[in-house]
Amino acid sequence: MDTRWKPSVTVAAVIERDGRFLLVEEHTSEGLRLNNPAGHLDPGESPIEGCVRETLEETACAFTPTHLVGVYLSRVRRPGDDFTYLRFAFCGTVGAPDPQRALDTGIVRTLWMTIDEIRASRERHRSPLLLRCIEDYLAGTRHPLDLVTTDASVYA
Repeated sequence: MDTRWKPSVTVAAVIERDGRFLLVEEHTSEGLRLNNPAGHLDPGESPIEGCVRETLEETACAFTPTHLVGVYLSRVRRPGDDFTYLRFAFCGTVGAPDPQRALDTGIVRTLWMTIDEIRASRERHRSPLLLRCIEDYLAGTRHPLDLVTTDASVYA
């Protein structure tokens, strides 16, 4: 086959406050699912910028990344679909939600869950990376933000 393999680049936010993690509940083709605030990287933005944008769109909260938690490669196969995702997960803080801002299409609500509640709801996770990113965060995995470099050509 002459087709080049191209994984989809996604970004995700791991946000913890007082022992709870900020998640979104969203409509998917498989029903209502839980996920980190996450989404696809858009043209002309860095992974950090994409994560800030996606978090704002999905939670109505301004996100300030502090560290890279990790870079993850995953594959989803189901009848008629075969997708590979390259996820950049960042941790950081959020401000209060902007009451004037609507949540992104498909997002039903935001919720704060403990790690035990997240572990107990695995069947509702949109991706196994939801829990993996949080587990890595809880294990203390942190990398400096400058580990991810975006060349100026991205913005041209």
